[in-house]
Parts: sequence; structure tokens; C-alpha cells
Amino acid sequence: MKIDTGATAWMIVATALVLFMTPGLAFFYGGMTRAKSVLNMMMMSFVSIVTVTVAWTIYGHSLAFTDNGNSFLNKFIGGGSAIGLQSILQKTWPTGTADGTSIPTLVYSAFQLTFAIITVALISGAIADRAKFGGWVIFSAAWATLVYFPVAHWVWGTGWLNSLGIEDFAGGTVVHVNAGAAALALAFVLGRRKGWPKEPMRPHNLPFVLLGAAILWFGWFGFNAGSEIGVDGTTALAFMNTQIATAVAAGAWILVEKFRDGAPTSLGIASGAVAGLVAVTPACGFIDPWAAIVLGFVAGAGCSYAVGLKYKAGFDDSLDVVGVHLVGGAIGAVSLGFIARYPFLDQQSQGLFYGDGFKQLGLQVLGPIVVGGYSFVMAFIIGKVIDKTIGFRVEEEVEVTGIDAVEHAETSYDLTSASTGTGALAAAVAASASATAAAAGGADRSKPGQKVEAEA
Repeated sequence: MKIDTGATAWMIVATALVLFMTPGLAFFYGGMTRAKSVLNMMMMSFVSIVTVTVAWTIYGHSLAFTDNGNSFLNKFIGGGSAIGLQSILQKTWPTGTADGTSIPTLVYSAFQLTFAIITVALISGAIADRAKFGGWVIFSAAWATLVYFPVAHWVWGTGWLNSLGIEDFAGGTVVHVNAGAAALALAFVLGRRKGWPKEPMRPHNLPFVLLGAAILWFGWFGFNAGSEIGVDGTTALAFMNTQIATAVAAGAWILVEKFRDGAPTSLGIASGAVAGLVAVTPACGFIDPWAAIVLGFVAGAGCSYAVGLKYKAGFDDSLDVVGVHLVGGAIGAVSLGFIARYPFLDQQSQGLFYGDGFKQLGLQVLGPIVVGGYSFVMAFIIGKVIDKTIGFRVEEEVEVTGIDAVEHAETSYDLTSASTGTGALAAAVAASASATAAAAGGADRSKPGQKVEAEA
């Protein structure tokens, strides 16, 4: 099969864009935590690159994207001859275009690897401020192996959900529902942070949050448009729909804030953008641009309310992984049962609004339920095993003192140099730094109805 050099070049760029999203996530999450635990939070994203890359190279690609030769077992897990990637070095992978071209399988594998990395990293936001770094390292490898690789096979490989006809263009179910459900499980395993929800839980660095959201938005064009695995009209559609839904969702979130809380916030517009990115991910290549507007608005407004559910349900999802990724991913996945039209593809099943029956809608509901349930159960079991053996949560005094200093022997900010200055300005800076270091609250957004401010 002829290699399309243009498509190959684009997929290499898209792969780099998706990998760049994980450092972006580190800034996004890091800015939302307390100053004394920001390094730990960012390290959990960065170390996911390490653990998942190693696991993917040795066996992950094989489990997700090869046929194991057993017709029954292959419905649930792959496992062909791609162990160590050696057997795919000279192979090609068909593009998503209709011209019969291909790209090197190694490029396709690298692209899918970056998806696995950020899916694992997303989970960490639910356990900010209280997780042992070593426990997270073990969890990241175990969850990728037992959950992400099989689920990728179910939906994108030759697994059972794919054979049923479930649609997921770029990962609403495989990535976001999957990660969101695991995040909910770990929130139960590790329990609440000390002082939550009574004490203020504010982000320590809102510029970091905005920077992280901007990097995520930028990288997501590779995430979504790259998922066509080629360059054609669907690639362009996915690119444009990603921009439309994200912008609308960001606007919808701050609109809700304005009417509900009295003021739009920087945290709100960043969170709304991410909610839009999440929701459009499964749908971007399958819907019309007008539908992207509707989807973005529903996701932005819906997720802005969903993040408050943790206060009613009593689980401490530190950085709203459940409210944004689980809920947003489910909204996007289910939306295809209503608004899917496949403008550039010849598909038999379209959305309910285009005259087809309830079959596709049922499948789009089934996917998040099955994947979310499996991920929750497995993450809970893995988390419990880690907690009962080496321990998953830091000691209370470490949580109060700061995980960065204890777990990593580092601090993110030099809070002592400000005190050596003279004059009113130096005193003000020192007082502000001291208040930041002594803050005993958490670092997620305030309850709905409260204004959100930086910790210092």
C-alpha cells in the first residue's frame, strides 16, 4: 500500500501536538492547586509520559491494535505479534481517506500512544493535594494496562463495541468518560482533603490555568483533526468543529457564571473551553458546524453546573475531572445519537434528528455506561490494592505541610527572598507569599455562587 507522505507529515505534527497537551494539562492542573503542592500535581502529568510510553512500547500497542487470532478473546483484548513494536517497523496503516493510501504503522502507534498518555494524566486532577507520588506511578501503569489498552481495543480496534457500531471519532468515550470514571473511583479511594469542603479551595495561580487551557486548545487540533488519520474533508470538518464548540462552550460557561454568580471568571472561561473540547471530541468529524454550536453550548452550560455535584454528593474531586471529563465526554458521545450526519462519510446510521431510529442513540448511550462502569470498578480495585499495600494517600501532616517539600524535596516558589527586601512593597510581597504558603484550604473552584479568586 502506497505511503502518503503528506498524510504522514501531518500525522507526525498531530502526534507532537497531542503530546504537547500533557505539559499543558500540567499547567492547567498545577495552577488550580495550592502553591505548596503544585510540583507534585505537575509531576503526575509528566511521569505519566514515562510510565505509559514504556508500557505502550512493550505491550500496549499490541493489546490495543492487533488481532490475537482468537475470535472470542479478540472481542475484549488484542495481543498479536507487535510486542516491543518490532514487527510493525516495516508495516503500514491505512489512512481514513478514501484514496487507499497509508502511513507507517509506527507513526499511527506514536499518535495513539499520546492519547494513552493524556488519558492517564487526566485522572490525576481528582486526587490533587493528597496522593503519594509512588502510588500514582504504580496506578498509572496498572490502569493503562488493565483499562485503557483494552478499552481502546473495544472501540477503536477490532473489539466488541466497534463491531456493534459505536462511534467515537477522537475519544469522548475512550479518553474522557474512561478517565472521568477512574477519577471518581480514586476520589472515593483517597477520600476528602483535610478541611474540604468547609475551608476555601481556591487556585493559587490563575495565569497558569489560562496558559494550560491555551496549550490544551492548541494541541487539541492535533487530537481531533489528526484522528481522521489522513487529510481530507473530514479532517477540515473536525478542525473547524473543534474551534466552534470550544469557543461556544467557553462563552456559555462564563454566561452561566455571570447570571448565577454575578461575574465571569478566568477559571470559568478556561474550564468552559476544556468542556467544549471534551464534548466535541467524539463528534467533531461526524456533525455539521451548526450542530457544533449547539453541542458547545450544552457542554459549557451543562458542565458548569455539573462541577457543583460533588458538593451535593460529598466526593472530593479536587479539580473537577468528573464534572468536566466524565459529564462532558458523555454529552459528546450521546449527542451523536441525535445530531450525527457524517457529511463526508457514507454511513448507514445517522442521528435521530436526521430521520434514523433509536438504534444509534442506544449504542451511544451504551458506550459511556459500559466503559465508565468498567473503568470505575477497575480503578477502584487498583487504587484499593495500592492503598492497602504501599499506601496511596500521604500522611495528614504532609498534606498540611505541603507534598512538594516532602515527596520531591522541592518547592515551586522561593518564598524567603521577598522577606529580605525593605520598604512597603517588600513587606507586602512577603505578607502575600506567607499567606500563600500557610493556606490550608484546597485548590479547586469555589462552590457555585461564590466568586473565585487566586489564593494569593
